[in-house]
Amino acid sequence: MRSVRAIPVVLAAFIFGGPGLAEAGEGAFGWMSGDWYLTVGATGLVAPDFEGSKSYILSAQPIILLGKVGPAARFTSRNDNISLGLIDDGGFSAGLAGKILFSRDGDDTDELRGLDPVRWGGEAGGFFEFYPLDWLRARAELRHGIRAHSGFVADIAADAFYDVTPDVRISGGPRVSFASSDYFDAYYGVDAEEAVASGLSQYRPGGGVKSAGLGGAVTWKVTEPMTASLFGEYSRLMGPAADSSLVKERGSRDQFMIGVSTTYRFDFSM
Repeated sequence: MRSVRAIPVVLAAFIFGGPGLAEAGEGAFGWMSGDWYLTVGATGLVAPDFEGSKSYILSAQPIILLGKVGPAARFTSRNDNISLGLIDDGGFSAGLAGKILFSRDGDDTDELRGLDPVRWGGEAGGFFEFYPLDWLRARAELRHGIRAHSGFVADIAADAFYDVTPDVRISGGPRVSFASSDYFDAYYGVDAEEAVASGLSQYRPGGGVKSAGLGGAVTWKVTEPMTASLFGEYSRLMGPAADSSLVKERGSRDQFMIGVSTTYRFDFSM
């Protein structure tokens, strides 16, 4: 499976070696010179206790975006994972993307008792996004698991956006996620030993569609570098996730989320 695990490295090499970067500066790392921005923030949300759960908890997530200053971004979303933009011409951008994954085990909730724990870790890969219309952004991320799982996850989203006032924007659109069998096995699989320990039916998943749904947000530009947002999302688990005994016997296919977020942008030069 070495070739599968090498894909994120190949993707990163492609992005770093892209023609847009070659023109950005002199030398192998010349593109690092210039003006950069760092956007940091946090999200507080009410969401399922774990992916597939029917119970809800209050939690928090970080927001981190890093990239070179170029044409002003027409749209950003809280769904965008930790990103390092490397190519940006205003209508198209691409770069590296990552996601933090927290641990999950039977001590978190009774529904997970008897299942093997999922270790904390992350996902690393790349993203690209473009604007087919002035008011519509499409974005895709492909990430590979690190430590928590050894599979691939792909997220695709499209968001229409409209400025109600110069400082208030509404947005929303569809989302769909895909994952490989290794991902589903970590989060939704139930082997023979786990079936005995947990009381769940044995289940061995394949790969495929993970979920599909809709999301929307209202974003307020508090000051030039600071924003605040109210958002809500609904997704329905599909394919191997929906067929899991964990979801069928103890969870729910319907996943809701509502929350608030705030971000602050810092500009700097290198």
